[in-house]
Amino acid sequence: MSPVEQQQDERDARWSTYPNSRTVLAVVHNITAATRLFDVLGVLASDPRIRIEFSRTGSSAFDADTSGFLEARGARETPWRTALTQSFDLAVAASYGGELHRIQAPLAVVPHGMGYNKFLAANRKSQIANHVESPVFGLSEEWLMYDGRVVPSLIVLSHSEQRDRLLRSCPEADPKALVAGDICFDRLHASTPLRATYRRAFDVRPQQKLIVISSTWGRDSLLAVHPELPRTLAAALPADDYRVTLAVHPNVPAHHSRWQLSEYLSGAARAGVHIPDTVDDWRTALVAADLVVGDHGSVSFYGAALGLPLLLATAPTHTVDPGSPIAQLLTAAPRFDESADPTHQIRSTIADHVADRYAEITTLTTSEPGCGAAVLRTALYELLDLAEPTEPAELDALPLPRRPITGPDSHVVQVVTGSDRTATITRYPAESLRAGTSPRPGTHLAAGVREPRVRWLQLADLVIGGAGNDTERWITDTLTRMPGCAWATAPESPGRWLLGDGEHLLRVDGSDHACRLFASLAYHLVARGGTVPDLAGRWTMHCGGEALSVTAIETTERKATRSSAGKP
Repeated sequence: MSPVEQQQDERDARWSTYPNSRTVLAVVHNITAATRLFDVLGVLASDPRIRIEFSRTGSSAFDADTSGFLEARGARETPWRTALTQSFDLAVAASYGGELHRIQAPLAVVPHGMGYNKFLAANRKSQIANHVESPVFGLSEEWLMYDGRVVPSLIVLSHSEQRDRLLRSCPEADPKALVAGDICFDRLHASTPLRATYRRAFDVRPQQKLIVISSTWGRDSLLAVHPELPRTLAAALPADDYRVTLAVHPNVPAHHSRWQLSEYLSGAARAGVHIPDTVDDWRTALVAADLVVGDHGSVSFYGAALGLPLLLATAPTHTVDPGSPIAQLLTAAPRFDESADPTHQIRSTIADHVADRYAEITTLTTSEPGCGAAVLRTALYELLDLAEPTEPAELDALPLPRRPITGPDSHVVQVVTGSDRTATITRYPAESLRAGTSPRPGTHLAAGVREPRVRWLQLADLVIGGAGNDTERWITDTLTRMPGCAWATAPESPGRWLLGDGEHLLRVDGSDHACRLFASLAYHLVARGGTVPDLAGRWTMHCGGEALSVTAIETTERKATRSSAGKP
């Protein structure tokens, strides 16, 4: 029995259920690194011979919320100072920094993004004082060596080009390097057969385009250079043709706080931008996406590697190694022009794109496509001096997203009527009115009640309510309290809505989406001289590439009147 095994027995033998004979220390720097650690540890975690303990180094500037992240995953922490006094059979990290040299175990370090690309100094004060260029994070002596020795026992690289750069910048570390592929990208690629499934789970309709806006962290990132871009882009797009989701690097909320980030993005959320609940949702969104608007972060590169069109909102080539794949992509990909028509840019970028446009660059994602788990598992079991399981190393497909992408709740609406009781309806997020403008002539404001601005309620021509009891009374009371609003509508039951103007009441049968659209059609027709009885019957509306139909009946049970509000 090894000393480590003996120590393990002394600590846990009396209480252990599983026959653990090896102990692995998962070294956690921050949430970003932790997400990649969970990918990597999956090749070990189901083996009953192995026990995994987690410990935070406390060295990262972005350590905030990391403990809560681990707790939410059900992982138990060992205090870092305690971990440094104990011996382990293996330690695995997904970042550098902190007292890694003090760990009493062979240390394997994996990348936490798309390889190693960015310049980053371990000692920022030293860099400024000496006016030197930052070393490449993860490939330089500054990160890999301590007191003249290479700290990791295993330096995991995703592609052989990284080994070439490692050999140039820190030749002493080359014997420790292993090109093992990219487990994260392998999961992304392996999940592409479920693209239609993810889109359905996001409630993205087949004809809609899903845009992923991706921002890494720091002063050169998309959110730093163009902090309003998520809001302004979503507000400028036809709301029924597009869905927009945001992929924000976990270091951003770690520094600014989740509350502060949600406030910064509140306008974007009102414009319909989906703000994911978890740090993993970006992967599912990327598989489901039609286009990425990004920067020099890994998400942009992974999107291009999946064959997606890419527009760069910022391309800070000075922040990355000029010999890296990211640098090549920043040079090759087109720029997003905030001063130009965003709808035209997005449509033309998608229409003109060919899936292998960046293939010469994105082939540098991994040297072991589809084999990352197998190669890495073999290396880790060798370090553990433990026989590998006989079953093959496999990855799980990405989980379904937790929430649908709902889009905005309030809209500026344009209606164009056709013949034979048809209409074409185009809606834009009401957030487009943020500059203080009123709806353009020929349009109207349909305000939802989910999260309206007070000014939207003041300008609303139509208010749209949610599900609840006594819909007819809600319509009457709401219109009495909003004298400038012409119509109100809300669901009465699944597939049936009520629509009223304070004097007349219509019962409308159709999908929720169709009933909301019909309310805008009704407002448009009556505002232009039509009568409520003219609204009765079947209507077909074309919106966002779909044809939706409703049947409207003017009810005679009890007509709503504004004066009856508040009376029994």
